[in-house]
Amino acid sequence: MTKLMTTAAALALMAGAAQAEGKLSVYHWFEYIPQELVDKFEAETGIDVTIDTYDSNEAMLAALKAGKLGQYDVAVPADFMVGIMAADGMLDTFTPEEVPNHANIAAQWMDVPFDAGRKSSIPYQWGSTSFSVNRDVYAGDISSLGIIFNPPDELKGKINVLDSQNEVLILGSLYLGIPQCSTDRAQLTALNDMLQAAKPHWASFGSDTSKDVLVSGDAAAGMIYNGFSAKARAEGANVEYVYPKEGHVLWMDNVVLLKDAPNRDNALKFMNFLLVPENAAAVTNYAAYTSGVTGVEPFLDEAIKNSPENNPPAGITPGAFAQACDAETQKLYDAIWTNLKK
Repeated sequence: MTKLMTTAAALALMAGAAQAEGKLSVYHWFEYIPQELVDKFEAETGIDVTIDTYDSNEAMLAALKAGKLGQYDVAVPADFMVGIMAADGMLDTFTPEEVPNHANIAAQWMDVPFDAGRKSSIPYQWGSTSFSVNRDVYAGDISSLGIIFNPPDELKGKINVLDSQNEVLILGSLYLGIPQCSTDRAQLTALNDMLQAAKPHWASFGSDTSKDVLVSGDAAAGMIYNGFSAKARAEGANVEYVYPKEGHVLWMDNVVLLKDAPNRDNALKFMNFLLVPENAAAVTNYAAYTSGVTGVEPFLDEAIKNSPENNPPAGITPGAFAQACDAETQKLYDAIWTNLKK
């Protein structure tokens, strides 16, 4: 009887393992991967993919810390968040041999400061965060972040702001000309006061809806990701994406291998799949950002290659990548954000 029970238990474990081999759990940004590409991966591998979504880096981190780490195999954080997650012990590592298409990573995205040599992540897409304006509503000068933080009368009450602490506070800092991760109390007070003065002129906070409100006309201007702005324009909104004179936010989203991934091997297969140029281009064509993989150009749509959102004019003020503040400084910025969202 004991032998039979042991055998049955072993068979049950084997069955469970076999079932797990056919699954992949992905934690992903909203509206950021074409279903056709997911279907292609499932058809090629026989792996069933489940995707849950989030609308900000901070929301993703909070959810993983609240107990979801160990439930997902991969996530798609931005550059600065990869460093935070690595420091918190939330990432696994892999070797290039485990991801044969590792060599397809573009050189500029290989030895990145947040993951030197790409041992825990691969590049996904990169782009910028700024704002767009409906030119049917406002035809004036839109060269400054003042459109968001000190708007003209025509746009007051018609502005959507991203529900993303990192990007809102960086853009606010750029507008005031103060550094990221400042510990100067006068500068932080100025940032807080400026945001509080601007808030009454905003209609909404929304990241996943930032495109839709421009298309529907519920907002006439708004903070937005460059790819989302391109989509809004493609859907008929007469919007212009701005590279403001004070600067803009740059970001690189990355697929990371999470610690305690329940389907580690399948996660690596998925990452390897995304490094195939044709597959990486499919994400670019869908999301309207820019790939971090070499060899994608022959597979890109002409509209993506030539979009004004992905081809900024010469002479613009350079963009700024987010910096990860130390814990004590971050508390100061968290307080500003909490105060803004009250």
